Amino acid sequence: MAKILVVEDDVQFNQILQVILKQHGHEVATAMEPNEAYDSMYDHRFDLVLSDIMMPNIDGYEFAQTIRQTDPAIPILFITARDDIASKEKGFNSGIDDYMVKPINFEELILRVNALLRRSQINKDNVLTIGNLTLDAEAVSAVVAGDEVSVTVREFNILYKLLSYPNHAFSRAELINEFWDLDGDTNLRAVDVYLSKLRDKFAAADGFELKTVHGLGYKAVLK
Repeated sequence: MAKILVVEDDVQFNQILQVILKQHGHEVATAMEPNEAYDSMYDHRFDLVLSDIMMPNIDGYEFAQTIRQTDPAIPILFITARDDIASKEKGFNSGIDDYMVKPINFEELILRVNALLRRSQINKDNVLTIGNLTLDAEAVSAVVAGDEVSVTVREFNILYKLLSYPNHAFSRAELINEFWDLDGDTNLRAVDVYLSKLRDKFAAADGFELKTVHGLGYKAVLK
């Protein structure tokens, strides 16, 4: 169960968000505007903040910037009626992690909330556990069903990246840019070679599958 702070000056929508989040097992506190939210954050520790942009006295951008000064890691999700690129860019530049435009789909909201909480926990622990696999980023170690699997740093980093963002398709070019020296002569085929190795090495892992996205790259799909 996560502790979530909802900051929204529309009373009805504030209450709806509280009900939906509680139905999915989360503990929820609410505030009508940022100054009230600051008081709550002073007295309690939260795992996630949901915030509107257009609020009295202090807008969501300033609110997010203030949070980031005191807590660089807490996930912040904007839920707002502003659908223009400039507002989204300003939001992400203020330090938010995700952005949804009203009216929202509540099933999608829960998916995004769960994804943000999961990524936040991974960042805190540097340990990712999926099924019978445990990846420890500090030790750069991979354990399947109690047995350590020998991996190179690059193999570990690629697998950790894919599993940190399940169902997200990464292009070969994206993986090359992140995990290979761009000054080298690496071609896109290198990614295929590494994914083939990872599939072989982690054939006994029961919690995920590394799938090819034809014409693009690869993604990890949880079972």
